[in-house]
Amino acid sequence: MQDEKKMKVKKGCVAVQVGLEAEDGGFQRFVIPISCLYHHLFKQLLDKAYEVYGYHSNGPLMLPCSVDDFLHLRWRIERETSSNSHHHQHSNHQCQRSSSFSFSSCS
Repeated sequence: MQDEKKMKVKKGCVAVQVGLEAEDGGFQRFVIPISCLYHHLFKQLLDKAYEVYGYHSNGPLMLPCSVDDFLHLRWRIERETSSNSHHHQHSNHQCQRSSSFSFSSCS
């Protein structure tokens, strides 16, 4: 039952496995907001995942990049979206959209 709780993902989030087979640490699981899948930087990683793994998978979404590269991508997305919300505070729609990229909401 503990393992079952550990595997659950909050609503609005998706679990991904990140890592390269050659990496010492192997694959690492992250939980990210589904909205991140639509970010232009993340879409490039999804295209690469398709090239490497195809669309059909019997498990979590596998991302073919190092954990360090994924963490850097996550930082860039958070920085870009927080920057956008500061520059466009007059637009409620933009602020709501930017906040939907928060990785902390899925922790």
